[in-house]
Amino acid sequence: MKKQVIFEGVGTALVTPFTDGKIDYSSLGGLIDIQLEAGIDALVIGGTTAEAATLSDEERYDLFRYAKDRIAGRTRLIFGTGTNDTRLAVRHTEFASSLGCDGVLLVTPYYNRGTREGIIRHYLTLADASGVPILLYNVPSRTGVNLDTEILARLAECEKIVGIKEASDSLDRLTSIAALGEELWLYSGNDSQIYPTLALGGRGVISVVSNLYPRATMEICKLFFAKREAESLALQQRMMPVINSLFLETNPAPIKFALSERGLCRPDMRLPMWLPTEACQKRVIRAIREFTEE
Repeated sequence: MKKQVIFEGVGTALVTPFTDGKIDYSSLGGLIDIQLEAGIDALVIGGTTAEAATLSDEERYDLFRYAKDRIAGRTRLIFGTGTNDTRLAVRHTEFASSLGCDGVLLVTPYYNRGTREGIIRHYLTLADASGVPILLYNVPSRTGVNLDTEILARLAECEKIVGIKEASDSLDRLTSIAALGEELWLYSGNDSQIYPTLALGGRGVISVVSNLYPRATMEICKLFFAKREAESLALQQRMMPVINSLFLETNPAPIKFALSERGLCRPDMRLPMWLPTEACQKRVIRAIREFTEE
């Protein structure tokens, strides 16, 4: 079954700026505008990079409303509605669907780690509740759960579940997921694996580094889709020092610090997240100084 493609290329997993403990909508608007001016293929609002786990329901829904109005149909819009409570994830997903978006991103339930059957039922329950296509999000380093190929094969049978953001470090696993082809479109969840994912038939990336470099990140994809694979790989390799620096410590602390160095938002995090260490900050600054987009 050939599934709908929500977007092709780069979807930026946008950070949520904070000031004095509250969402800084002025900075958020500026960050959204930068992405739109770059021609970004999609924006992911309220995902894990957005510190969604620390947002109240009211804050999350206000964030969705603001983004919907600011973006105003100028790019594909994906809302992060996943959590480890199926009932709450249903509520988030129903709200996102009613507000209007191109899809929702659903992280694997964390901490109270479901059984295989429990996880399948979790996602199918959300599919029943959703009025828009669904992207699964597999990030075992953060959730402690890995969506194995048996689970994915079952979920791929659901028409509404159209793709997966895959953020494991295994090329073997990427290859296995890619074998599902049009039944479950593959997106990289790691900026370090954009090129390998595309080479395996992936449709793009949901990216952290594109918060800082939307055009360069999109260029990796554009070059590949234009069959200029060597140039795409070369750009991926040239961006690796920046990418590596942004994942020295837990995301999104380094990317928020990098954005603050550009004067685009404050580096403020919500506890238990905190500012990156001085060593990490130095690596980020050095990587940014040494990278040129042209």
